[in-house]
Amino acid sequence: MTNRQSYSPPGEAGGRVVFYYFHFQSFWTTQKLVQNWPEKYLCHFNEKFCVALVVDKLQALNDELEAMTQKKKELEDNIDLCEKKLDRAEKLIGGLGGEKTRWTENARVLGATYINITGDVLLSSAVVAYLGAFTVDFRQDVTKDWHDHCVEKEIPCSPNFSLNVTLGEPVKIRAWNIAGLPVDSFSVDNGIIVANSRRWPLMIDPQGQANKWVKNMERENNMKIIKLSDPGYVRTLENSIQFGHPVLLENIGEELDPILEPVLQKLTFKVGGVEMMRLGENMVEYSQGFKFYMTTRLRNPHYMPEVSVKVCLLNFMITPKGLEDQLLGIVAAKEKPELEEKKNQLVLESAANKKQLKEIEDKILEVLSSSEGNILEDETAIKILSSSKTLSEEISAKQEIANVTEKEIDETRSGYLPVAVHSSILFF
Repeated sequence: MTNRQSYSPPGEAGGRVVFYYFHFQSFWTTQKLVQNWPEKYLCHFNEKFCVALVVDKLQALNDELEAMTQKKKELEDNIDLCEKKLDRAEKLIGGLGGEKTRWTENARVLGATYINITGDVLLSSAVVAYLGAFTVDFRQDVTKDWHDHCVEKEIPCSPNFSLNVTLGEPVKIRAWNIAGLPVDSFSVDNGIIVANSRRWPLMIDPQGQANKWVKNMERENNMKIIKLSDPGYVRTLENSIQFGHPVLLENIGEELDPILEPVLQKLTFKVGGVEMMRLGENMVEYSQGFKFYMTTRLRNPHYMPEVSVKVCLLNFMITPKGLEDQLLGIVAAKEKPELEEKKNQLVLESAANKKQLKEIEDKILEVLSSSEGNILEDETAIKILSSSKTLSEEISAKQEIANVTEKEIDETRSGYLPVAVHSSILFF
């Protein structure tokens, strides 16, 4: 057989054979085979073969260029992302940097509260369930006795138990005070019992304090006011149950109308998936927004046990501290009406500021807790935190100014305190 290096392709047909043969070999192999050929045989290579080699190399270069371009873009994107993360980190640190001390202290307090929550909730439940009808002194004595029993049985509870601390919400209590609830701890505890009891409250209210408070508190909810002597009070009650309006039943005696039995016991049932209540001979749809309050002007009513177990009895008789505060407001309003008006305005502003601050704090904590993965990659969360913190600082600054002004007004009002104290002594 003829040596491959000295092989001479015969004519045009041989040229085609050589072309197809070398076209399917690697460039290196082709170069080795043809390097010893005479120059006259090299012309048999078709131009397409040369073009194919150039195209292949060009394609390889284009692929490499595309890969490098993609890598360059990825690096640029990473640089941009790192710059954004750095900017967000600065905003996050600047926005939440001042919260570290306060949150650390809150975490410490909550840790202690978590340990004592068993006994505190036990005592709070007992107060709500059993002590509403009694005076402030009796409540304190019984609560102290219960607390001593918890300590004796090694049930963890706070050293100085307070219903206000355990179940109270400062923002809500402030709103109650604005609505007319006296500021003394006894009245505040009554408000907490009303808010947390599973039974509808029946308030012993000879001075009308509870009546005033409930009316102001539920005014925006389209409250209906009825009396047992009203001829159409049952119809009003039915409509309120159906549409979720609060109802205040005033001036009740020692006996209640039997038609109120389903309302007091919350006897509901479902018909076709709809919650219903039977009131007399009528069935009405029961709305979860319905609330029922009862007040009596009797100073020392005697309710039968079958009535007492169906309602939450509450003693709303005025206390010396509550009367002093109300009398002080009356005297200050008479002597310096502009001062008392400014005081009331500051109270409203302070309540609104504290409510807004609480909402902002809850929003910040919600964003932090709900953020998934790296929070620096969540631009929306960073914007919310930054704007919330800015607004919080503005409100805090306003609140500080309001606190200083309110303190100055209280110092001026305190000049009339002896009059209020003397008047309360005359009452009691």
